[in-house]
Amino acid sequence: MLSEAAFFDVLRQGLWVSVIISAPILAVALGVGLLVGLFQALTSIQEMTLTFVPKVGAMLAVFWVTMSFMTRHLTIYWSDTLIPLIAGG
Repeated sequence: MLSEAAFFDVLRQGLWVSVIISAPILAVALGVGLLVGLFQALTSIQEMTLTFVPKVGAMLAVFWVTMSFMTRHLTIYWSDTLIPLIAGG
């Protein structure tokens, strides 16, 4: 039986892994959003697709580049933390 402290420790580790995995994509979305917003403010162009398309494109590119990083962190979390708990270790 998993104690309450162990449960919250596994939950904390899982949340931390999710923060680490999502940080590159969120940072790029923030950076591109700020650049596009600055560009729109300087040129007075208020097109909605101008903010959406570059942000999604940059997020997809970063996702593709960091996919091995994300997979490695998830597999380490599963193999070192969750699978031993499921197996009863």
